Amino acid sequence: MSTSTSSPFLAACRRQPSTHTPVWIMRQAGRYLPEYREVREKVDFLTLTKTPELAAEVTLQPIRRFGMDAAILFSDIMTPLEGMGVDLEFAPGPVIARPIRNAAAVTALRPFEAEESVPFVLEAIRILRHELPTSAPLIGFAGAPFTLFCYVVEGGGSKTFSTAKAFLFGDSAAAVSLLEKLADMTAAYLRAQAEAGAQALMLFDSWAGLLGPLDYRRFALPVVTRVLDRLGTVDRPIIYFPNQGATLLADVTTLAVDVVGIDWRTPLSVARATLGSAKAIQGNLDPAALFAPAAELERRIDRVLEEAGPAPGHIFNLGHGIERTTDPDQVARLVDHVHERTAVGGAA
Repeated sequence: MSTSTSSPFLAACRRQPSTHTPVWIMRQAGRYLPEYREVREKVDFLTLTKTPELAAEVTLQPIRRFGMDAAILFSDIMTPLEGMGVDLEFAPGPVIARPIRNAAAVTALRPFEAEESVPFVLEAIRILRHELPTSAPLIGFAGAPFTLFCYVVEGGGSKTFSTAKAFLFGDSAAAVSLLEKLADMTAAYLRAQAEAGAQALMLFDSWAGLLGPLDYRRFALPVVTRVLDRLGTVDRPIIYFPNQGATLLADVTTLAVDVVGIDWRTPLSVARATLGSAKAIQGNLDPAALFAPAAELERRIDRVLEEAGPAPGHIFNLGHGIERTTDPDQVARLVDHVHERTAVGGAA
């Protein structure tokens, strides 16, 4: 199943002109939506991610409500780890009862088989390809190896991931072995999503910014490259999001990705200048801007569009995931304003 540039989103991924700047937002299917909360009243998060019909339903909710230009599969970056033998719970964030902190634990990890480990994810994708309008291609996604490494070593979320970084620096051989196993799992997982019908693939490196450029180059960049090498024959646009990665963008230019997601801390004009014309960009409104008065929100949207410039290859998004207390009407205002402002022959 090959991709097509018939949608503004897929056109932008390929840096081709489109009828308007496409827009979707990270975590667009989630707790800020009342219809999502209704579903969650009936099931817990893990059940939701593992029930294909429910995962498909919540993926569709923001498409129906806002007319987004892309859908992103409702799941979690931690989901495939269970297939490697990692004990995972959500309470409410991810909790790993037995963190991986030595070479023996790395060796004990199982090889990942997507059809056996995450059949519910692949079935949700198949359902969505039948239900989604052609105007909203489906994005499959995974966590980048270093970001997954942070969670499985730390045992859950953290602001600093000091235990994970201590393992990275203190036992680099075991850490690299773990990173490579996570990379191979991630590549297999993304490939399976593409084969099930995902029309684009996104790699979330949520904790890339914990590393300085030298350590990013030593530890994180090689395993992202390893993932991409194993996806070389997969004909899908690939988006890479190195959160808080302003100091890493020069190295990101070496990656064989189509789109780079930019958090709100870096102006898109700076990102464009660093990345060059060979990559599209995605971003990068501060999620807090959705709490601003309407006029101020629209000014901030316009500023992002101006920073992106007139060249093809900009996907409008937030610079991180949407906050759970966001008013859905503000999201509607955002989507409508981007569409109206950038429509060919319109105000832009």
